[in-house]
Amino acid sequence: MSSPEISTGHAEPPELSAAAKQLLPWLVAVALFMESLDTTILNTAVPAVSEALNVAPLAMKAVLASYTLALAVFIPISGWMADRFGTRHVFTSAIGLFTLGSLLCGLSSNIHLLVACRVLQGMGGAMMVPVGRLTLVRAFPKHELLRVMTFIALPAQVAPMLGPMAGGLIVAYFHWRVIFFLNVPIGLLGLVLVYMHLPDYREEKSHPLDFVGLVLFGSGIALLSYVLEVFGEHQLSTLEIAGLLGLSVLLLAAYWVHGRKLEFPLLNLSLFNIRTFRAAVSGGFFTRLGIGGVPFLLPLLYQSGLGFTPIQSGLLIMPQAIASMGMKAILRKLLNARGYKMVLLVNTLIVGVLLGLFAVIGLQTPVWVIVLIAVLYGGCTSLQYSAMNTLVFADVEEKDTSMASSVASTGQQLSISFGVAAAGLTTAFFVPGSAYTNPGLMVGGIHKAFLWLGVMTMFSTLVFTGLKRSDGESVTDQKEHETHVG
Repeated sequence: MSSPEISTGHAEPPELSAAAKQLLPWLVAVALFMESLDTTILNTAVPAVSEALNVAPLAMKAVLASYTLALAVFIPISGWMADRFGTRHVFTSAIGLFTLGSLLCGLSSNIHLLVACRVLQGMGGAMMVPVGRLTLVRAFPKHELLRVMTFIALPAQVAPMLGPMAGGLIVAYFHWRVIFFLNVPIGLLGLVLVYMHLPDYREEKSHPLDFVGLVLFGSGIALLSYVLEVFGEHQLSTLEIAGLLGLSVLLLAAYWVHGRKLEFPLLNLSLFNIRTFRAAVSGGFFTRLGIGGVPFLLPLLYQSGLGFTPIQSGLLIMPQAIASMGMKAILRKLLNARGYKMVLLVNTLIVGVLLGLFAVIGLQTPVWVIVLIAVLYGGCTSLQYSAMNTLVFADVEEKDTSMASSVASTGQQLSISFGVAAAGLTTAFFVPGSAYTNPGLMVGGIHKAFLWLGVMTMFSTLVFTGLKRSDGESVTDQKEHETHVG
């Protein structure tokens, strides 16, 4: 039986059944896992797909970029869609679009169809993550958000690590089309469960869509994402790159001028006047510049530098995921005891140091040392993501939660693109072309890239210095609300 429709208003979210509270985080987590996995799983299969479709491997860049471009363009309207049509209907439609796009990608017979279907996938993925997060924010009281957000953050950390290995295994033992067909049964099951159990939060009266803002911001973000995708690959000249970058900045500046005049802009940037929101979104953006490059750099270090197979490389990365799950046990107690400001300041520095420690991994490094670094890094990044994701909503009013979710998700998507681009650029700078045939030079160059990303991450602690000791207490305080969750 379908769950009832709920008008959010300004009241405390209504109580859900115990079964619904258990199931809801799982539904969002699985959707987030599918969306995150799809950004990386295709990378390993590029040679096989390009050969099957009779195109040059370089042409496959459009297949990879079209998905991230669709995410960047459609994430900003996710909050408005949820307010206008309801969280359950939008989330169900998002999973349906993603599943249909996956099926059509697997059936595509040429690269043009594949690109079009990847855009369809991206449209669905763009709605799944922010609307799922928004549903959780409205369904759970603030003092439960830390636990819930920690749980759903895990797939976003694990999926990019598993993607390359999963893609390699599928290509080696099955067929490249299986990469897309895997999403179909998961998506169909998700459709049924979401429509039956997801609460349908909506605004009683939604504001009109800022269509001009959508065109300006969407085209600016899409162009910027495209520039980041092709930067450093010599597909375009320096002048062309500079021109596209300048045009994207101009479009985003035009949106900023346009949005300041509206009562209901596409993205309400006045939310950055809230100290905790500003620290969480901007701090998350700069922190991810370093962290975001790890899924790109570690497989390169292990496989190209140290000679491990893709499966061995994946196994060495897996301890990060195990440590992320283990961090759940102490996360709330740590934040309750020390507060968000102290935890984020210290933990960001530790993450930067751990990034630098990846630079000690060489041909003679014992496996247990690699695993230990991975465990420490996995636990600390889990703490970092969970703290930043929950701090976003600490002081946001109920009426602004959908907008806050859209702004935060847009910032995260941009930070992911910037993070991978930063890793690629630093690697290209430190690893000369001749190093790809010389493991020693390759390892040395990647080590320098890790050190540089570690320094960048440590500098991002400056963002969190503006927090107060009491910030974030609304999402960690358990004095009046003791809950136990499975």
